[in-house]
Amino acid sequence: MTSAQVFVGIDVSKAQLDMALRPEGRFSTSNDDAGFAQILERLRDVPPTLVVLEATGGLEIPITGILAAAGVPVVVVNPRQVRDFAKATGRLAKTDALDAQTLAHFAEVLRPTRRPLPDAQTQALAAILARRRQLVEMLTAEKNRLGSALKPVRTSLRTHITWLERELQHTNTHLADAIHQSPVWREKDDLLQSVPGIGPVATSTLLANLPELGTLTGKQIAALVGVAPLNRDSGTWRGKRTVWGGRAHVRAILYMSALVATRFNPVIRAFYQRLCAAGKAKKVALTACMRKLLTILNAMMKHHTRWEHTTGEAEAVRHGRLSPSGGYQPTGGRAIVDPRPMLCDIFPMHHEKNQLSRA
Repeated sequence: MTSAQVFVGIDVSKAQLDMALRPEGRFSTSNDDAGFAQILERLRDVPPTLVVLEATGGLEIPITGILAAAGVPVVVVNPRQVRDFAKATGRLAKTDALDAQTLAHFAEVLRPTRRPLPDAQTQALAAILARRRQLVEMLTAEKNRLGSALKPVRTSLRTHITWLERELQHTNTHLADAIHQSPVWREKDDLLQSVPGIGPVATSTLLANLPELGTLTGKQIAALVGVAPLNRDSGTWRGKRTVWGGRAHVRAILYMSALVATRFNPVIRAFYQRLCAAGKAKKVALTACMRKLLTILNAMMKHHTRWEHTTGEAEAVRHGRLSPSGGYQPTGGRAIVDPRPMLCDIFPMHHEKNQLSRA
């Protein structure tokens, strides 16, 4: 006789953990080591099929690590998905206890796919990256204030700017050291930076915030980051395809990398110029370049192939003369990219003569 499946939702707050079980059960404890031990004891009595938590800005990391180390099947999901699920089931009220019940219901109905959790080294790199973003934001804000500040506060602003610049430099050094201490990361960093337009900040972000790079298909990695165009069609109406969602930090750094690549990367530059010549808006063309660049990086990581190019290949991309074999293919270390299969995905068309005339 098979035992009934048990699904668990845990709502994490700063001071408390609320746990709900389906088909029945509820439990609350403190968000500390003693509370973690109590949750593990409860789950040993009723082995769960799946435990679901929301991403809560890092508060979920300790309990998630404890559960994973104990062999408990645990998944961290996007809070927006859970909130949309709650609204779809008619639950509009929101408390910690209700959120835990919603998470358990979400786990039972949708069964989100488990993904490998980042190890301690990756979490440390992500923390350094997050601190770097904070320093850059504060430095930008202080420099903006300095431009219109009155004389009594300028000295304070300049002192703080100097301190932030020094801290930013130290953080960049910590990032480089963290990568160089790992032989695997050092190899990946060297491979990724062989692409014109990809620098140390981009590689650090990809290593820490996109560990799936090289393990998924081009379409899957584009959808995960949020650079895959999504349809908005209904009946005979065809809406404009847009990109949204995904991993904002990766998308932001990919935007800057694509912007640089349109100037210094022959293949991406030719691709961008071809789209602009076809009448595409520059932002649309740049978004397409972001996806193209991500697809190339994903294939390079999958096949462990460094970036190389020839002038003839860039010209072939510009004029569309490459054989439509589809995407990136490892050919003796050369990055040969055919943009036309991607164009078919990004820009829908009804017939051949206007294949690049509609967004």
